Amino acid sequence: MTDGRPRVQGITYTELAEEFGTPLYVYDEGVLAAQYGTLRRALHPKLEYFYSLKANPNISVLAALASRGARAEVCSAAELLTALRAGVDPGDIIFVGPGKSRTELTAALEHGIHAVVCESFDELALLDGLARARDTRAPVILRVNPAFSVKGSRLTMGGRPRQFGMDEEQLLARPGLAKEFPATRIIGVQAYMGTRILDAAVVTENTRRIFELAERVGAELDIPLRTVDVGGGLGIPYFDGEEELDTAELAAGLNPVVEEFHTRHPQTRLIMELGRYLTAPAGVYLVRVRYLKTSRGENFAVVDGGTHHHMAAVGIGSFVKRNFPMRLLSRETSGEPVPWQVTGPLCTPNDTLGKNVPLPPLRTGDLIGVLRSGAYGPTASPVQFLSHGYPAEVLVRDGRPHLVRERDRPEDLLARQHLIGP
Repeated sequence: MTDGRPRVQGITYTELAEEFGTPLYVYDEGVLAAQYGTLRRALHPKLEYFYSLKANPNISVLAALASRGARAEVCSAAELLTALRAGVDPGDIIFVGPGKSRTELTAALEHGIHAVVCESFDELALLDGLARARDTRAPVILRVNPAFSVKGSRLTMGGRPRQFGMDEEQLLARPGLAKEFPATRIIGVQAYMGTRILDAAVVTENTRRIFELAERVGAELDIPLRTVDVGGGLGIPYFDGEEELDTAELAAGLNPVVEEFHTRHPQTRLIMELGRYLTAPAGVYLVRVRYLKTSRGENFAVVDGGTHHHMAAVGIGSFVKRNFPMRLLSRETSGEPVPWQVTGPLCTPNDTLGKNVPLPPLRTGDLIGVLRSGAYGPTASPVQFLSHGYPAEVLVRDGRPHLVRERDRPEDLLARQHLIGP
């Protein structure tokens, strides 16, 4: 018999808070496995899933996904090192980003990753020079900024001026591109059309048009299509009125499109990038109520965590500020919900995790969970603000919690500073 308190793999959040303290990120490996497995079973077997570390670069989160077959898409030298230490084969890593450094490109060459996704002609030239100095050829995927865009994404990435990729028109105007950079080996095309897509028809249409784009670019530039990266952007619902992406509908629409392309290009490696879709549902940001107060008729719960750990929860990058789902996690829900302003410890009125959040009558010491928080949490937040530092992170595997990142201590924050003597 359980007491009705919310649990993760049988462990109460109270037990986790007592062992590891708060604020705390809690990741459920079972949910990670379920998210990955759902797509793996539903979608075409030729699709390979490259996990976007920018969503959550914790090495144990990546290792949990990699053990189930996920590859890695990295955006920095640290992410590359994380992927390698998590056990991802270098041949299953791609390196993306519009502003890669000489050091990062050199590291990609040294480790023999599958490909660098080049996003400008200048980057191609730099990579060509680095490869020539090493007497090797650098595998390259061209990121294309298509002339078209597809509606239905929360952030559209094609058809507009962007720092990402090379404009389709500019690429097609340089049919001898591959010969211009002989120390590179252009092996394919990538396009990323948008993010947080919840409409299966939009994903299907994106993919169809990217395949057409890849064939067009491949033919005009006379380059082989050994790899085509269709981006991804699969979303999860956070807010009222949003619904889960229908994987059955996605499979019904997408699989025939993939099969048609695969029939024409049976040797081409097909990549889909996945970030928040895999990790967001697996995470909870756990905070404890420190103080309760009322101000001009509104209820405030001042908690020990805030926007310095979870800027995504306050709508960063979104034009509309809406609450992530929140829940009382330390006890059974009792009493009719009332609106609460859930605020953090920072000295700014912007440190508000949720406005008018419907929660039961709260008590000092209660634990509140910000749900769907496994993506774009602390690494996308100003963790150093007011010198609070990084929260602890825990991964629950097979009913056992594992500390996968230690909490920053004041000594940690001061360790890299230097006091000038008298």
